[in-house]
Amino acid sequence: MAKVDKTESQWQQQLTPEQYRVCRQKGTEPPFTGQYEAFDGEGIYHCVCCGQALFDSNHKYHSGSGWPSYWQPISSGAVLEDSDSSLGMQRIEVLCSQCDAHLGHVFSDGPEPTGLRYCINSVALAFSPKVPSE
Repeated sequence: MAKVDKTESQWQQQLTPEQYRVCRQKGTEPPFTGQYEAFDGEGIYHCVCCGQALFDSNHKYHSGSGWPSYWQPISSGAVLEDSDSSLGMQRIEVLCSQCDAHLGHVFSDGPEPTGLRYCINSVALAFSPKVPSE
């Protein structure tokens, strides 16, 4: 798929002010406030900006960090990682590979089998519930 390329004005028209602040300006929602932090539904979490599938609920866990946490993305190509030295610390930023939306950060203190904690802003996600098989 081709990269999603929109102007800042187009993103501002599409997204809520909070989605724009987090996804396009690399903001962070306050801990324990996001709609998916304590959510346990079965399904797929998509990028709120472009709709790309990012995380499967089977990989979600309660980390206690205040943000939805996943031990791996839905596929190896779903997210990109970039160095982030903002806020006076070294972190790894997680971006949507399709539209470069800021999603959150990944840390190496997660559970097995990966040992990773993808700490993602709820406002950057849209959830699609699993459709029951007939």
